[in-house]
Formats: sequence, structure tokens, C-alpha cells
Amino acid sequence: MNSDAFLILFLVFIALISIFPLILRKWGIPGVIALLIAGMLIGPNAGDLVGHAAKWLSFLGTPSLRVVQNFSFFITSLGSLGLVFLMALAGMEADFKLIDSAKKPVVALSILTFSIPALAGYLVYGYFRPADFPGKLLYASLFASHSVGIVFPVIRELKLSRTRFGAAVLISTVVTDVASIILLAVSVQLKKQELAVSTNSSTGPTSLSLFDYLPSNLFGNYFTISFLLLVVVYLVVAIWAVSRIGRLLSERLSGNDDLLITFLLLVIMATVLAGEFIGINLVVGAFIAGLALSGYMHKNQKGTAVFYKFEGIGYGLLIPFLFISIGMQTDFSAFTAPGNLSILLLTVGGLVVSKIFSGWLAMRVSGFPNDKGICAGLMTVPQLSATLAAAAIGKNLGMLDDNFFNAIIILSIVTTLPIPSLVRAIMLKRKMSFESVDTEAYKLPEYIEDDIL
Repeated sequence: MNSDAFLILFLVFIALISIFPLILRKWGIPGVIALLIAGMLIGPNAGDLVGHAAKWLSFLGTPSLRVVQNFSFFITSLGSLGLVFLMALAGMEADFKLIDSAKKPVVALSILTFSIPALAGYLVYGYFRPADFPGKLLYASLFASHSVGIVFPVIRELKLSRTRFGAAVLISTVVTDVASIILLAVSVQLKKQELAVSTNSSTGPTSLSLFDYLPSNLFGNYFTISFLLLVVVYLVVAIWAVSRIGRLLSERLSGNDDLLITFLLLVIMATVLAGEFIGINLVVGAFIAGLALSGYMHKNQKGTAVFYKFEGIGYGLLIPFLFISIGMQTDFSAFTAPGNLSILLLTVGGLVVSKIFSGWLAMRVSGFPNDKGICAGLMTVPQLSATLAAAAIGKNLGMLDDNFFNAIIILSIVTTLPIPSLVRAIMLKRKMSFESVDTEAYKLPEYIEDDIL
């Protein structure tokens, strides 16, 4: 692709990332949602801004189709890197020392907001495909997953990270996401065993995961136990190794923050890659690496300065491309797919009801009032990147047909767009205050109230 065409398109994207969220903020729309909407408008299934721009730039000598393909690949790649940064930053900021002040709600939220929605997903899929056990597990993992990519930015924007409520929601979201990803991996491997997929099959390996290169029946009936043990070993070794390497690098590279950030990024990416080799999603690897480094980030002023530089790179450049790329992949034709209505209604209704109920029940058990319980339940409703990625995996393996896949696309749209704004509006209307770890209570910032009201 011509470098001039690339620079012009990149300028357009930077302008969208800068200006669009600022404009929509006047209507109380969070920056994350503004970027999703921008992605939808410029994607091939809606406004197709990239396609139109490519035609306008064809005079530079590059065919418009090649411009679209190359630039779309570039945006998707930056989005994947943005997801790594988002999860690493969530790990760095999620101070698990706060779990002592929110132990009961963390446990309650983790157990209830995983088990109840997972059961709902299992039953919804089983209603239409009662004999497909791997498919039911896949749908259960989709329902059980939360969207750290939505929850973390909202908690961060409302400055609730160091409140008992925010710590409970964030930590439990991560716990349930890890559990749902493990359940997803189990369902995928069971499906591959069912189809007798092996290295001798015509399809061949489809990822970096070693399981794609091994005979599907290698572990027999002990696959689930073996995989769970492998995940536990990975988590323990990764946290120990990254923490130790991080401390060593901070000592050796003291006074050279730029080089330190480069090496820490190398450590994070290596941790993600190691997880991919054993079938663990990059979301888990990036979060674990960030969590292992959180001790250094919160240790002193120097560590805090390094964290802010990471944050600037992530939120200033890479993370916006994640939400732009997701918005670009939205296919509005899914709304008109034939035979989709009953699956759609049960999918959306089952997830929303099970999520809100489980979150409310967990917070009520933990001593929180009804309104905060409902807000916690609502925060678990949005289904975004992890859900869409899992659905894509299921579709590629033939575990989800077009109707179920379209239902997941619509589910992501209708749960992601309104929920963050609804949570903010409820908190402000009820004039909620939150128990802080550092002080007695915390009230929402006035600028947020002014923007909403």
C-alpha cells in the first residue's frame, strides 16, 4: 500500500479516536462505547468509511481493494495489541491487596455470576441442541464470561478502583473471565475429540496451541483434569517468574525508564505467547503478567511513573484501536437472519436476566443494598471481545451455526452499548457513595454528574 495513502487513512483514524469520544461525551456516552460506534460507522457493514476513502485515494496508484485489506489488517493487529495492553493494565491496577477489604463480595460475585449464567447458557443451547454437549459447554462459557474490557474502563472512569464495590466487581470479573476461558478451552478440546481431529487430519493445526498438534485422544477421559492442572501450573509459574524478572529489571535498569518499559513489554508478550502455546487465551496471559508486575507498580513513586507511561501508550494509542476494530466487525445483517428470533430472544433474555439476578444476589448476600446490587449485576452484562472471539472459535469449528453466531453478535451490541451509560445514570440518580479502602466514603466526581445530567 502506498505510504501516502496509509498516512492519510491513519490520520483519519487518529482524528476519530480523538474527536468522536469527545463529541459523544456531551450525551453521557462513555469513551469505550463511542469508539465502538465509530468502528461500526467506518466498518464494511455500515458506513464503510475505509472503503470510500480507499476509492478516493486510488489516484495514488494502489488498488482500493488492496488498501482496504492492508489497512483493515493493520487495524486488527493494533487492536490485538491493544487487548494485550488493556488486560496488562487491568492486572497492574487490580491491587489484590484490596481483596482483604472485599473478600466476601469477591467470593460471592465470582461464584454466583459464573455459575448461574453458565447454567442459563447451558440450558438455552440445550433447548435447541439437546444432544450437543460440547456446544452446551461453549454457550455456558459465553454466558459466564464478563467483559473486563468494558468493566475496567467504566470503573476506572468513575474512579471506583480503590473502593470496596469497585475492587469486588473488578476482581470477580477477572476470576470469572479466567474460569469461562478455561471452560471454553475444555469445550473446544472436547469437540475436537468428538470429531477425531488430529495432526493427520486434512484441516491441520489452526493455532499455536500444542493441543492442535497432538492426537485428540491422547489424554482420553482425563483431558479436562489434565488441562486444568496445566492452567494452574501456568498461572503459578507465570506469576512467580514475571514478578521475579520484573524486580530484577527494575533494579538493573534503574534510572532508564524507557528501556525498562521496553523490557517489561517483552516479558508481557513472552508470557502471553507461552500461554498461547498451551491453549490459554492471550487475555489470561496478559492479565497474569500485569498482575505479577502490580507489586512493583504500586511499590513506590518510580513504579507509579512507569505505570503511567504504560497507561499513556495503551489508552493514548493502542487500546482505542481495539474497540474501533471490534466495531468494524459488527454485521448488521445479523438482525434480519431467518430463523434467528427464538434463539435471539432466549439468548439475550437468558443472559441479561441471569447476570443481573446473580450480581444482585451476590451483593445482597455480601451486605450491599439493592441499588448497588443491581448496578453490580448490570456491570456483568456486557459481552464484548472475549465473547465475540469465543463465538468466532465456535463457528470456525462448526460448534455454532449461523443463527447462534448471529445471536451472539446481536447480544454483544445490545448489551454493550446501553449498559455502561445506564449504570452511570443509576449511580448518579441515586446519589450513591462508596466505601473506600483509603477513606470512609467516596462520592462520584462532579464532572461525571455534569456530563450526564
